[in-house]
Amino acid sequence: MTTLRAAAAASTSHVPLLRRIGASAPAMRSRAAGSPNYRDGQFRSHEPTHWVAAPEGEDLGHPAVAAYRSRGRGRPVGAIPVVRPEWPEVAAELAVTWLGHATSLVELDGHRFLLDPVFGERVSPSGRVGPRRLHPSPCRVADLPPLDAVLISHDHYDHLDEPTITELERTLRPRYVVPIGVDLHLECWGVPPERITTLDWRDTTTIGDVVLTCTEARHFSGRGFVRNQTLWAGWAMRGPAHSVFFAGDSGPTHRFEDIGRDLGPFDLTLIPVGAYSDHWPDIHLDPAQAVRAHLDVNRGDATASVLLPVHWATFNLAMHWWSEPMRWARRAAAEHAVPLLAPRPGTRVPLGDDAAGAVTTAAVDPWWESCAAAEDHD
Repeated sequence: MTTLRAAAAASTSHVPLLRRIGASAPAMRSRAAGSPNYRDGQFRSHEPTHWVAAPEGEDLGHPAVAAYRSRGRGRPVGAIPVVRPEWPEVAAELAVTWLGHATSLVELDGHRFLLDPVFGERVSPSGRVGPRRLHPSPCRVADLPPLDAVLISHDHYDHLDEPTITELERTLRPRYVVPIGVDLHLECWGVPPERITTLDWRDTTTIGDVVLTCTEARHFSGRGFVRNQTLWAGWAMRGPAHSVFFAGDSGPTHRFEDIGRDLGPFDLTLIPVGAYSDHWPDIHLDPAQAVRAHLDVNRGDATASVLLPVHWATFNLAMHWWSEPMRWARRAAAEHAVPLLAPRPGTRVPLGDDAAGAVTTAAVDPWWESCAAAEDHD
C-alpha cells in the first residue's frame, strides 16, 4: 500500500492548480441558467443553508479558533487497516465495496456504478497542501473492474478529484452521470460530452435496466472562490430487483422524506456520517441525523434496508474525533434497529439472503478501535 501512496503522490503533485479547479465561473453560470433550482445567481437548496452558523442562543466562538483547539483529533494513532478488493467477473445482484470517504463501488442487478471516485493523495487544488489521506487507497484506478457508469454527487474536492478523472480517462473511459455544471469540469479534463449525462433534481436516465434519479440534497458547491454555480445531489438507483440510495453530501432536510415517498424504499443506503460540526449544522449530517435520513428514505421501515455510513475515516475535514462518527452511528442505528455495515476500506460486502455471513462480519467488526486515540472512545 505504501507503493500505491507514493505513486499517487508523485503522479499528482505537479498538476497545474487551474486545471485542478476545473471549469470557469462564466461557463458554469451559463450552464446553470436554465435550471429552476438556479435563482438569483446561484443554485439553492430548498431550505436555507448557512455555511457557518451556530445554534440559536449558543456562542461557539470562531470556527478557526475551534479548529485550532481540536487539531489532531481527526487523525488515528495507528495504521488504518485496508483490504485489497477483489471483484467477481460478473457484477452481483447487490453488493457494495467502500473504498474510503464517499468513494464506493455498487453492484446492482448485474451493473457496476462507481460513486464519487477519489483516489488522489490530497483533496485540494494543490498536490502539496490540503487534507491528505489518512490511509492508502485500497486499490488503484487501473485495478477497477469494468464500470457501467461513474456517478458524482457534487464538485467539492473530496468528491470530485481531477487526478482520478484523468486516470479513469486513461484506463476505463467510463460513462459519467452528474448534476448540472459538473459536466463542465469533466470536459475541462478531457471527458468527451457524449459520455456525460447531466441531470437536474428529479431528472432520470437509464443505464441498462437501472433507472438513475438525481435527488435533492442540502449542501453547497464550489472549487474556487465562486460558490453554488454547479448543482449538488444524491442518487437513487433502481433496477428490476434491487435499489440503492446514495445521499451525496447533505445537511438535514425534509427532502429525504419526499425521496422515500416517491422513490423508496431501498435495499441499501450510503449516507455520510462524518465532517459534521455545530459550526455548520446545515451542511453535513451528524450520525444520528444520518440514521434518521436512512429511515426517512425507507418510509420509516427500519428493516427495509441496510445502512453503510460513508464520508469518514479517510480525510480529516472537521473537529470531531476520528472514530466518533462510526461509534455514534452504531449507537444510533442500534437504538432504531437499523442494520448497519462497518467494513474495513476495500472490503466487498455481498448483500442478500445468501450473504448473511458477510453482512454480519461487516456489521460487528470494530476494526477502528485498534487505531483510535485513547481519548477517542466512549
